[in-house]
Amino acid sequence: MKTAGIIIGILLVLAAIPFGMVQFFPEKSFAFALDSERKKSGLIRKEIHFGRDLHYVYLEGGQGEPLILLHGFGADKDNFTRMARFLTPHYRVIIPDHTGFGESARPEGASYTPEEQAKRLHQMAEGLGITSMHMGGSSMGGQIAMVYASMYPDQVESLWLLNPGGLWDGPTANAWETMVADNNEKNPLIIEKEEDIFSLPSLVMEKAPYTPKAFLRVIARERMENATLEKRIFKDILSSNVREKISGLETPTLIVWGSEDKVLHPGNAEILHGLLPKSSLILMEGIGHLPMLEAPEQSAEDYLNFRKNL
Repeated sequence: MKTAGIIIGILLVLAAIPFGMVQFFPEKSFAFALDSERKKSGLIRKEIHFGRDLHYVYLEGGQGEPLILLHGFGADKDNFTRMARFLTPHYRVIIPDHTGFGESARPEGASYTPEEQAKRLHQMAEGLGITSMHMGGSSMGGQIAMVYASMYPDQVESLWLLNPGGLWDGPTANAWETMVADNNEKNPLIIEKEEDIFSLPSLVMEKAPYTPKAFLRVIARERMENATLEKRIFKDILSSNVREKISGLETPTLIVWGSEDKVLHPGNAEILHGLLPKSSLILMEGIGHLPMLEAPEQSAEDYLNFRKNL
């Protein structure tokens, strides 16, 4: 979910930004905060272009085996920025904005199914000279990562799934049960008016960091501009169930799920664990939908331990 400011430990940066600047120049202050977090994590913003209609903007840092991290629905590459500081000392970390989100392309008439997103990401990987990688993904990004591994099994050395989507025939989480019970068709993950942003942190996180309202309004404006496209993308990701694609997939996999997830039911974790024969499962107590934002150091430590045992 788009929590690029809800999310990235802004408190560590706010001390360097005068209060008046946050209030009167929120866009510049927000950009300063993002840039500071990226520098602390050893990440550099980069771009790669494939003709007029397809380009990726991504963050990259570190050295070693490539680790590609995929953000969730409504989010962007900075969802992983805070956690990346614990990973860049060990791996070449690459974090793209998905097509349709952040600064990456929005090709007219494009399909946004996980399969099509995986094909585009494969093109990006080839463009970066990557033929073997480890891949992680949060929510929708986890769904895309699983589909990618099913399509290119010889290229994905391991998977790291953080509250992943895609198992649409599993248990339903509170957010959707409440929506149905209230006879409300409004998707709580899509921001159509400014006030929608203020309820998002408590929905997607159990331990949401403090973020100035001025920064939330910056995020809201970005999300509102993308709302129509996000509605299309949401339908496309719901059209693809990963169950048959990944059943028996032998890619070593770490499944992580926050026990308090209100967006994707934690009961899906055991189902995925059963479908993936070489998987291990960590249920994070007191954590919601975004472990890498709520507990970045612990999430990274769990992953480093997983990689040691491969």
